[in-house]
Amino acid sequence: MRTFSARLSRTLTTAACTFAVLGLGSQATAAPPESSLTLSLHHNDGAVAITQLLCDPAGGSHPASAQACAALDDAGGEPAALEAVRPGTACPMIHAPVRASAHGHWRGEPVHFTTTYNNACLADVESGGVFGF
Repeated sequence: MRTFSARLSRTLTTAACTFAVLGLGSQATAAPPESSLTLSLHHNDGAVAITQLLCDPAGGSHPASAQACAALDDAGGEPAALEAVRPGTACPMIHAPVRASAHGHWRGEPVHFTTTYNNACLADVESGGVFGF
């Protein structure tokens, strides 16, 4: 009887330690950002620029992540609803189309967006800086 009791005690102790470690491990893991988008610009000459935009908190490889996150926040996370944040900014009228894409999620909702701008400058200005990289 004593052997069974000792074995049961060891098993319960091992289980308790395992649950404690698992519990601590989940607390130490950082939560993923609420919003994460992979943005790309496909140029006519075949060049492709790609960046990662993280929001809530702002970060990633986007050169102006805070500005881009604010623009998307103002648009309710809808890239199609982005507006120029610098109206009246002059861009050269050079026809060099770029295809802009955003894929990922915004506050848990999926985002799949693609559009074409007349050039990279217009992509930056007309997207509120989201496609300014």
